[in-house]
Amino acid sequence: MTTSTLDALARCAVRAQTATTKGERAFARLLKLAEGGDSGQTRRVAAFIASTFNGRTFPLDVFELRAVDVGISDDMLCCLDALRWARADLYILVPNGEARVRAIIQRVRQRVTERETVQASGAQ
Repeated sequence: MTTSTLDALARCAVRAQTATTKGERAFARLLKLAEGGDSGQTRRVAAFIASTFNGRTFPLDVFELRAVDVGISDDMLCCLDALRWARADLYILVPNGEARVRAIIQRVRQRVTERETVQASGAQ
């Protein structure tokens, strides 16, 4: 390998580590927010967290980034950058991450079921 190739790889490694560290901190803040309330922003954060865990089941609507406070959307973008570099899944980076995310996902599913029930009863 040439020196320029090695330098490029080293720069990528630094960027990946920086993104992972920022993503870890941002994900921890988002988890805490999603666990703590039931506002519109909290629901959006919970849906975002679910999408980072299983994007096929919980697809991300990128326009949700505009529906939350700037600080929250900044944290979401940090998480996306960490996922882009793929050093680790976000839930692995925080204490009890998988259990916490699964609990949030359960709440997201309950909300969807409740919303569908209300819509179905309104259509009758």
